Amino acid sequence: MSSSSSYEIRPAALRDAKAIADIHATASQAAFKELLASDQLGAIAVDKRLAYWRDAIEYSEPQVQVALYAGEVVGFVGFDRSRDTGTPPTTGEIWAIYLKPAHWGHGAGLALWDAAREGLVEEGCNQVTVWVPLSDERALRFFELAGFKRQMNSIKTVPVGSARIEEIRLKRALT
Repeated sequence: MSSSSSYEIRPAALRDAKAIADIHATASQAAFKELLASDQLGAIAVDKRLAYWRDAIEYSEPQVQVALYAGEVVGFVGFDRSRDTGTPPTTGEIWAIYLKPAHWGHGAGLALWDAAREGLVEEGCNQVTVWVPLSDERALRFFELAGFKRQMNSIKTVPVGSARIEEIRLKRALT
């Protein structure tokens, strides 16, 4: 999978935090609309995400890159070392990758993945993981097309508001 798209990728700046939080909330609501009740979808708030992404950008934990289309932030990726206990320091993780739903399937996700992969390789990582809800077929298909393999023994249940979602870890080599 390689990208040649009309999306510009650059490191996120503090001025991008609001757009990132909006995209995170909007894309989460779109992705989880089949899984969560409408009141739970409404609980996916921009405010908590804004504080989180502002701190992430300021402290580079995780590193954040944004995708721009015609000068507008339309997606982002957060990546860094794996947060999973017991993983070696050469294992990276895609902490988050989200796009405005209007940009799904147009190459922005691939461009963001390419940027994250390059950043993780520069950091000395040779493996990368990502956690994906088992019911999110679009995300699973994206990562599998990018060479990730499901780790069947990694399935876990995580709370999302008052709901519980099963997630699976996917992994691939970076080199």
